[in-house]
Amino acid sequence: QVRLVESGGGLVQPGGSLKLSCAASGIIFNNYHMGWYRQAPGKQRELVATVTNGGSTVYADSVKGRFTISRDNAKNTVYLQMNSLKPEDTAVYYCNAEGRTILMSPLSHWGQGTQVTVSS
Repeated sequence: QVRLVESGGGLVQPGGSLKLSCAASGIIFNNYHMGWYRQAPGKQRELVATVTNGGSTVYADSVKGRFTISRDNAKNTVYLQMNSLKPEDTAVYYCNAEGRTILMSPLSHWGQGTQVTVSS
């Protein structure tokens, strides 16, 4: 029922750009904060960027100035524009949706992930 489907990953050279998309269904999209997380081999999952339903954004220090998160509520889609990519950006990137139950408990959904590889 609830689906978050990432796309746009692939192999890119250092300094290149890539744009990820996450299409959501089965949720009232405007009620959710959206985010991108990533996990590199042997490392813990980390936050990349988030955007609230009001449009406020937060970025990890490692991507600030290079990545841009945005959302298109009419398309139920969140994007991650990645510029000036570095080998350290290589990871599986996951889309996340965070809302609230009627009792204000956190309610989270995750996509299946898309691989981003930055290599010469």
